[in-house]
Amino acid sequence: MKFTPQLESAKLIKRYKRFLTDIELADGSQRTIHCANTGAMTGCATPGDTVWFSTSDNKKRKYPNSWEWSQTQLGHQICVNTVRANQLAVEAIENGTIKELADYTELQTERKYGQENSRIDIYLESDERAPCYIEVKSVTLLEANGQGYFPDAVTTRGQKHLRELTEIVKSGSRAVLLFTVLHSGIEKVSAAHHIDASYSTLLQQAVAAGVEVLCYKAEINEHEMVLTHSVEFIS
Repeated sequence: MKFTPQLESAKLIKRYKRFLTDIELADGSQRTIHCANTGAMTGCATPGDTVWFSTSDNKKRKYPNSWEWSQTQLGHQICVNTVRANQLAVEAIENGTIKELADYTELQTERKYGQENSRIDIYLESDERAPCYIEVKSVTLLEANGQGYFPDAVTTRGQKHLRELTEIVKSGSRAVLLFTVLHSGIEKVSAAHHIDASYSTLLQQAVAAGVEVLCYKAEINEHEMVLTHSVEFIS
């Protein structure tokens, strides 16, 4: 995924009201930009970090700039725009990077499914294989020794998705939970039992039922962002 037009950079002042972020440009002026992230963003929004932001050509937007990724003062790159996770996943499936999801002939996004009025992020189909339902989650919470966790806050929506994926497996289709690792410091992923015990328990039950867990990490710079390789999931 290439950033077009080219991203601009600024210094982070603060993130607030979940969707708003104040930044300071190189000339000392300040600007408010949009933050497309509903999570806690623990460790991802430290004042003084470098913010890379895009500019929309939609004249109707109140805040035309969007926070895409940051470089922390420790040198880590973190994509904070959660919308990019699904886009990266689709791109990686289509170009063959995610080998576990190869050999399907049809890809759909936001397909309705399940008993709890859900939409699956990615649906794959082939005449020769069972349909595959893929739920995509972005991982940005880093703790010690390269350990990443999901979620970074209690997620009832994520719990619902795990229940839905479990039922998909029981119906005879394939179900995959795809963690897109969008933090350069994360080398392995686990469920954050210390943050959302219910999610962790549901994930264990889902894996026991046959839901597959894949983790793929992104490389991020000012020009592009792309999923490149798998990292370990530790249950």
